[in-house]
Amino acid sequence: MRRSVDGKIYDTSTAEYICDISEGRSGDFDQVIGGLYVTKKGNFFIDGYGGATTRFKKLSSDKNGWVGSDATIPLSEEEARTYAEKFAPDEVEEYFEVEEA
Repeated sequence: MRRSVDGKIYDTSTAEYICDISEGRSGDFDQVIGGLYVTKKGNFFIDGYGGATTRFKKLSSDKNGWVGSDATIPLSEEEARTYAEKFAPDEVEEYFEVEEA
């Protein structure tokens, strides 16, 4: 998927796939189906679909509530790290600086 968000192009076909971020049960308002990616320039994003209570939500066409939507969502490095730590803990050191405890 190729989308322009805030003046930047995010393209899942050229970005590096890090991990799946799917969670929730099918049809639930909190279901998320997507992937975590990093661009060649080091920008992180998620691309996928989320229910009406997720960060993928959008205002319904009648403007009377929230509905699920597909989207590309840019992430800060901290947000991306949180997703990676949850969904791909073995991959964290490959994409993020970590220090010994």
